[in-house]
Amino acid sequence: QVWSDYLNMHLHPKSIYVIRQYMHDGYCGCLEAFGQGESLLQDPGCIEELEDRLHFYVEECDYLQGFQVLCDLHNGFSGVGAKVTELLYDEYSGKGILTWGLTPVTSNMGVSKQWGEKQQKDSQKNFYRLMNTALGIVHLSSHSSLFCPLSLSGSLGIK
Repeated sequence: QVWSDYLNMHLHPKSIYVIRQYMHDGYCGCLEAFGQGESLLQDPGCIEELEDRLHFYVEECDYLQGFQVLCDLHNGFSGVGAKVTELLYDEYSGKGILTWGLTPVTSNMGVSKQWGEKQQKDSQKNFYRLMNTALGIVHLSSHSSLFCPLSLSGSLGIK
């Protein structure tokens, strides 16, 4: 039912953190705005759990050189990634943080559509995508040693 059902490798339980309210059957809908993702990591319980998992792996390292962060830019995970990179930047200031900002290729860019509710909904989604991408780039790049946007589209999904 979800992408992880098709994953053929077993991940360590400490490497997975499930955001319950944004699961497929969650009660909050989808994580579509930068602020939603940012507010997830305002919860002290969530931050504490994330720090515990992070410290578990850091303590296993013989010589920690830095971190790589892969983060979607087009949805609310840009806010989550911004808070995570801020946490890494504050706690491990001497370590490098390489951040990859990922955006999908949108299939409906430049295609004319019928007027009405569908166009308004698509316009709102495009606005969210644009704002999430812009906020994600600004926040992620300010707390990263190197920020690299990645997309198969040359425009990062922006017209």
